[in-house]
Amino acid sequence: MTDALDVALTDVTRRYVESNPGSARLARAAAEVMPGGNTRSVLHTEPFGLRIAGAEGAVLTTVDGHRLVDLLGDYSAGLLGRPTEVADAVRAVLDRGWGYGAMSEPETTFAGALVERFTSVEQVRFTNSGTEADLMAVLTARHVTGRDRVVVFEGGYHGGPMTFLPGSAPLRVPFDFAILPYNDTAAVEAEFSRHGEQIACVLVEPMLGAGGCIPASDGFLSALRSLTRTHGALLVMDEVMTSRLAVGGAQEVYDVRADLTVLGKYFGGGLSFGAFGGSHEVMAAFDPTRGGLTHGGTFNNNAFTMAAGTAVLALLDADTLAGLNVRGDRLRYRLSRALAPVGFCVTGLGSMMTIHPRPGPVARWSDVAGVDHRWRRLLFHELLAQGYYIAERGYLALSLAVTDADLDAFVEAAAAFADEYADLTAEATVGGP
Repeated sequence: MTDALDVALTDVTRRYVESNPGSARLARAAAEVMPGGNTRSVLHTEPFGLRIAGAEGAVLTTVDGHRLVDLLGDYSAGLLGRPTEVADAVRAVLDRGWGYGAMSEPETTFAGALVERFTSVEQVRFTNSGTEADLMAVLTARHVTGRDRVVVFEGGYHGGPMTFLPGSAPLRVPFDFAILPYNDTAAVEAEFSRHGEQIACVLVEPMLGAGGCIPASDGFLSALRSLTRTHGALLVMDEVMTSRLAVGGAQEVYDVRADLTVLGKYFGGGLSFGAFGGSHEVMAAFDPTRGGLTHGGTFNNNAFTMAAGTAVLALLDADTLAGLNVRGDRLRYRLSRALAPVGFCVTGLGSMMTIHPRPGPVARWSDVAGVDHRWRRLLFHELLAQGYYIAERGYLALSLAVTDADLDAFVEAAAAFADEYADLTAEATVGGP
C-alpha cells in the first residue's frame, strides 16, 4: 500500500532523475561492464549512483554541473580535503619516477611517523587498504597465539571480508567467529568464560563505523583489554576511522592500548593505504631474520602513498584534530536539534557522525537495525537537491576543507527537511518496510 512516505520518496527520486541525466547515462554504460554499474557497493544509490566530474577543496562537481558541499569526505578517507601539500608530494614522485620494485627512504620516514603517533605501535607493516590490514592483523593474532577463534561485534565493519551487517555473510572469510552485541561487556565475559582458551583475539572498532557511528561505552574497551590480557588473547583495535580522534587515535582518547592496531583511509591522503602494527614481540612474526612469515603485496610500499603519507602526517597535529572534533561535536548537537521534529537522532564522535531515523539513545547496532530505510533515502535525496553530499545511510565525515559557513547552511537545510516532513513521524515508521 502506498503511504505518504512512499509518495514523498517517489517525488524526490523523480526530481533526482530529471536533474542528473548525465549520471543516468553513465550509469547505464557502467552497468554493461560492471555488475550494478559499480565496483564499490556503498556508492550505489537508487535509482543510479551519482557521477563526479571533479573536486576542489570541499566541493564536488557532478557530470551534470551541480556543485555539492562534500560532507562525506570519502567515508573518512578525505580528512584533509584536497591540500596542495599532498598534490606536491605526488608530483615530486612523478618527477623522480615510480614503480621501483625495491625499497626507498620515504617508507621508513612514513613508518617512523606512524610509530611516533601510536604508543601501542613499535613496528608497522603497510598494505593497500584497511581491509587488507584488518585481515593481516587477525591472521597475525591467530599465528602468534596458536588459536583460531575471533571475537567480533554485531554491526562491525573491518573491510568486505569481515563485515558483520545483514547480507555480509556470503563474502565473509571462514574464520571461527563469535559475533557478540557491541557495548555488552557481560556477553564478552560469558564468551571468554566458555571459550577463553580458544580465543585468538578480540577485533573491535572503538566506534562502530558502518554500523552507525556508535561509540564504545564507558569501560567497554578497558574491559576488553582486561579480558584479553587475562586469557592470553590479543586485543586488535580497528582504528581505520577512529585514528582521526587524536594524534594517538581512540586509544589515546579511551586510554586503552591494543596489541595490534589497524590503520587506513586518510593517512594515504586520498591514495590507497592500509597498515597494521604492534609491539616488537608481536611484529617479530614478520622478521625474515627470525624465520618470519611472508607478507607480500606489490603496492604495499608504492612510492605515491609513501610520499603522500609523510605529507599528511605533517599536517595533522593535535590542535588541528582537536579543532575539527570540536566542530564535529557542535554540528552533531545542532543537527540533533534541527531534526527533532521528525524524531531523528545523531550519533558519533568528533568529526564523524550518523543521522538515524529514530529517537535516541543508540548504544548498539540492534538499536537501529529496524529503522525504515525509506527515511534514509528521502533525507539523502533532499539534502543532495539542496547541494549537500552525505552517505545514503546518513553518515558524515567532516574534512578540514569544510567551512563553518558550509555547516551553518547544512544545518538550515536539515531543519528545512524536518519542517517539511514533520507530519510524517520517523518514530511511527521504525520497523517499517
